[in-house]
Amino acid sequence: MSQGSNFVDYVKICGRSGNGGPGSAHLHRDIRTSMGGPDGGDGGRGGHVIVRGNAQLWTLLHLKYRKHVIAEHGMSGGSSLKTGKCGQDEILEVPLGTVIKDAETGEVAFEITKDGEERILVEGGRGGLGNWHFKSATRQTPRFAQQGEPGKEEWKILELKVLADVGLVGFPNAGKSTLLSVITAAKPEIGDYPFTTIVPNLGIVSYRGNQSFVMADIPGIIEGASEGKGLGFRFLRHIERNSVLLFMVPADTHRSIKEEYEILLAELEAYNPEMMQKPRILAITKSDMLDEELETEMRKEVDLDIPFVFISSVAQKGLLELKDLLWKEINQ
Repeated sequence: MSQGSNFVDYVKICGRSGNGGPGSAHLHRDIRTSMGGPDGGDGGRGGHVIVRGNAQLWTLLHLKYRKHVIAEHGMSGGSSLKTGKCGQDEILEVPLGTVIKDAETGEVAFEITKDGEERILVEGGRGGLGNWHFKSATRQTPRFAQQGEPGKEEWKILELKVLADVGLVGFPNAGKSTLLSVITAAKPEIGDYPFTTIVPNLGIVSYRGNQSFVMADIPGIIEGASEGKGLGFRFLRHIERNSVLLFMVPADTHRSIKEEYEILLAELEAYNPEMMQKPRILAITKSDMLDEELETEMRKEVDLDIPFVFISSVAQKGLLELKDLLWKEINQ
């Protein structure tokens, strides 16, 4: 997943479904019949606006400049009980993890989580009934038919939440991008300045026996991210869809490791308390700067009830142990 404007995780779209076609009021006539009964067919259904999951997509970029999506109208019914052609559906392909909301109320309508899954975004109008539906013993030649239902026009919000097995959580410059670049084939931008990562990055981690899992690097959180400060508020929702949370705290932090972990945890809880139910692992990064004695002392100070490991992405230290911990949590 590359950085920059190619990653779009929020679009607002106006979907307009097609009108249903009118039913036919035709009366049967042929060379042998001069006063036949009703044989008008039904009108065709108006086209739906449909959302379809596509596992090959990772962004909503292709929908960024498509503000209006319009489906076809249904055709009118014909003679001999011929049903009109349904309007062509308009299909929007979206990445997995896309949440659809009503633009006015903000209410969540549904979420796309499977490849090929289809859900109706805006329903097309129903076709009108032909006059043969209205015949009776006392009304044998009805000369009227039903009009089709009009289509709907609705504004919807499409919001992407990245789906991954492991989500990296940490302050800026905690070493998240470096870890991702070392244990996956992803090539995130890496720098020594705040907010190097400005969009989520995904990578596939190879594990023992040709197994693998997906890891997501989320832009750094700062204190107050749940209140809208920094970049964290915009991307906190991506952490919601990760199975396991990997908290990353650098060994050279100016706070204690426990204090920094608890600040990160508090931001997630303030944003969405349900994230407290996710499995958590702590990785203490940049540990190549520590000698054995100092690392031993720091282990005693990490008074937490979650698994933790000292790692160094640059020195390739503790990475296999970290993978083992992550794999165990993912498969529990």
